[in-house]
Amino acid sequence: MKNIIVTLSFVLAASTAMAADAVNEVPTAPASVETPLFSWTGFNVGIQGGYAWNNQDANISGGFGDISADFDGALAGGFVGYNYQFSNNWVVGVEGDFEANWGDDSQSFLGFTTINYGLDWQGSVRGRVGYAFDRALVYGTAGWAVGRGYAEVVGLPEEKENFNGYTVGVGVDYAFTDMMFGRIEYRYTDFGDKDFNFAGGGTINSDLDQHAIRVGLGVKF
Repeated sequence: MKNIIVTLSFVLAASTAMAADAVNEVPTAPASVETPLFSWTGFNVGIQGGYAWNNQDANISGGFGDISADFDGALAGGFVGYNYQFSNNWVVGVEGDFEANWGDDSQSFLGFTTINYGLDWQGSVRGRVGYAFDRALVYGTAGWAVGRGYAEVVGLPEEKENFNGYTVGVGVDYAFTDMMFGRIEYRYTDFGDKDFNFAGGGTINSDLDQHAIRVGLGVKF
């Protein structure tokens, strides 16, 4: 009987130790890993296109009066810039763009003289301030704008002038991947006014402004 009791005690002690070891060896759950949010910090470059509603208000010297006309057309070009995103999701940046402009038209006055006019190209350098909702960036933009305008009185050489003004707008960028993003943007641009001086002493003072919608595709580095 004594031997049986000793044997049972030994078995019981061994079983308790094995059970304790089994409990201690239960693997702990892996720690959760947070996926980092997308960041807009970095350089970017892209292409863009859209449509512009151009307007010209012009005064013709010599007492011929004023003319006002719309000359709408397509836009296409590219942009390059840099953004920096703060920890509170605010984003600041700078961007420049350059585009061809296909807006042109013609108008007659006094019943016989025709003026052809339009924009050849345009560009801007702008600051940007926005707020990031992860991969969506809502922003406002404003800065300096330049455009090459032309005017031609039929029978006289064509005259070209560089207009300088300002541009303001709003837009949304959305990152499809960590590098590729799309864009839609509206901007108003006031190019200011310029004098076109023609042979023979005639002058046309032209004031240009523009409303434009653009869509773009960019790469972030």
